[in-house]
Amino acid sequence: MALSTFVPQLWSARLLAHLDKNLILGNLVNHDYEGEIANYGDTVKINQISDISVKDYVKGTDLEYEDTDGTPTELKIDQQKYFAFKVEDIDTAQANIPLVDRAMDRASYKLRDSVDQHVAAHSAQAGIQLAATALTTPESAYSAMVALAVAFDTENVPDAGRWVVVPPWVYGLILKDSRFIASGVQSAADTLQSGRIGGAANFTVYKSNNLVYDITAKTYSVMAGTNAAITLARQIIKTEPLRLQNSFSDAVRGLLVYGSKVIQPNALACLKVTEE
Repeated sequence: MALSTFVPQLWSARLLAHLDKNLILGNLVNHDYEGEIANYGDTVKINQISDISVKDYVKGTDLEYEDTDGTPTELKIDQQKYFAFKVEDIDTAQANIPLVDRAMDRASYKLRDSVDQHVAAHSAQAGIQLAATALTTPESAYSAMVALAVAFDTENVPDAGRWVVVPPWVYGLILKDSRFIASGVQSAADTLQSGRIGGAANFTVYKSNNLVYDITAKTYSVMAGTNAAITLARQIIKTEPLRLQNSFSDAVRGLLVYGSKVIQPNALACLKVTEE
């Protein structure tokens, strides 16, 4: 890699594209305010819409107009992660596949884990909290999906776009249940990129190792929701090359800033599950 040919904007776009492909939880939320951030520490004001009443109409009477402004909330860009790696000249010359390109791919995977773990932590702010339950059979795993669906129905959460994220061992259970709809032959590649594994109880099911795990209680926080529940904004604000002074090496470093917020708590559910 020659430093003179390194275009930061192109590499930042490529890194962000890899990150988008690899995200699981980060792709199940909305990114409505992403274009409004530029640096770590930025704050975005989110104006909520209040409920609109429906009134009886009486001919000849004046209509009453309601204010749509709800209680505003703030999205803070309070997370920042960096990567930095070097490639020695001799390695660059001998590699069949450019090492820098491969290293950037690996950086995107690590950034994915950081972002997904951050989003997974919002399970604590879910408006729907279901009691801990042990999942030991395919039937119990599927019943847990049904319980989540009923909880969403009770809160009038729209059917469209519902998702649930489970740890791999729960996926192993529901896979044995005939009511689970697998994604088909194409699913192998899709699962590697998106974590999507099929459908159950009107949810699109995803698997992830980044869900919150309570070591003391030995519980995993299964998350369910819709795109409206959480907003996430992230920006790669620096991707730059440099020549190291103390070795025959080129280096690349980058900085990602991000933040997320639960904006519709009743469209987010948390079910704590145990293996025994």
